[in-house]
Amino acid sequence: MPAAPSAARHLRWAGPGRGFGPVAGDSAAGERAPVLVADSWLVEDGRTRALGAHIERFRAACASVRSVPGSHTTAFVGEALPHLPPTGRWFPRLELVDGVSGPCFRLWVRPAPPRGETVRLWVPPEPDRRTRPAVKGPDLAYLARLRQAATDAGADEAVLLSPDGRVREGGTTSILWWRDGTLHAPPDGPDVLPGVTRGQLLRLAEESGVQVAFESPTPHDLDGLEVWAVNALHGIRPVTVWTGTGVTAGPAARAARWQARLQRLAGPLIS
Repeated sequence: MPAAPSAARHLRWAGPGRGFGPVAGDSAAGERAPVLVADSWLVEDGRTRALGAHIERFRAACASVRSVPGSHTTAFVGEALPHLPPTGRWFPRLELVDGVSGPCFRLWVRPAPPRGETVRLWVPPEPDRRTRPAVKGPDLAYLARLRQAATDAGADEAVLLSPDGRVREGGTTSILWWRDGTLHAPPDGPDVLPGVTRGQLLRLAEESGVQVAFESPTPHDLDGLEVWAVNALHGIRPVTVWTGTGVTAGPAARAARWQARLQRLAGPLIS
């Protein structure tokens, strides 16, 4: 097994059985290559959640975007996982990028940012402009600009709306909310990324006998409700502020309990 890194590394896969080499320049410079597909998840001391779902989403996206055979993606992932450190808190990213001779795979081994406990949402003045919403990768630059705009507005996360003002998801999160004891989410579809953590929570709810429903609300329809922004890095972050919208965030009565349930789903990264 490769030695555990102490800082971020960007590695380029040379192909089955040929190992990994450094991406030219540092990790920031390596980021300039066009990212076609990406997927990330949290690893804490060698444990993670729903790794299989993240790998399957990445494999399906690579096949959709560049017709990469599933067996080739599987080989890359199998050789990438041993490069992840067994201790510490990490947020690795699998990437399919445009290389000189065609698409190629990369692994970005990077420390995880601190986990956020809550989140402030910001609604952009224009609707969702992503070109491929159901694939993580092609719109990363656009989402980064939205995140900066949210930060400039005093928030943490942008909310992506349909042209008629309906909530789709956050820039880096899925949006869930509670009403009358029912856990709600926007419906699946081509305009929504298939969120892995969202899927875990909806299954947990159903297994617990909690009713699940799907709606397409406006932000004002969520006034006074407990709303969560969820993803692999942070798990559940209850919304505390809807910046500049006039929408009131409801009390986070359930978030801590469900976050604990989510964390109990973690298992070994490599068994």
